[in-house]
Amino acid sequence: MRKMEKKSKNKNGKEKKKTAKKSENKGGRPTKMTPETLAKLEQAFSLGCSDLEACIFADIHPTVLYRFQEKNPEFRERKEMLKQKLVLKARTVVAEALKNKDENTAKWYLERKARDEFAAKQEVAVGNLESSPFKIEIVD
Repeated sequence: MRKMEKKSKNKNGKEKKKTAKKSENKGGRPTKMTPETLAKLEQAFSLGCSDLEACIFADIHPTVLYRFQEKNPEFRERKEMLKQKLVLKARTVVAEALKNKDENTAKWYLERKARDEFAAKQEVAVGNLESSPFKIEIVD
């Protein structure tokens, strides 16, 4: 540790030197955000877990995560990127299935991406069909 010198004056106006040790520890509780905890959080986020689920997996309180993010905004950005990893993996599987001409995947994809044209629909008429033009359309 290095020592820092401070000069101050005593009661008689003479200078006196004080040496103070520069402390490495700021005091307080030890951090819960250890490298192991961060690794667990990153693992959970890459599985698509919510903040709460990741905190449970890493055995920390969500407040610990949020305080850490406030002090480390780059971690918040990394967390959001990790959360998208699972979506990217799923998209890759769907794209591979479409590449292999899987009809069920193709139907499923079109029902969701081109809903107006391909979604399964049911029409239900309410009342007398001739006098009541009121229809309900149910989309699965």
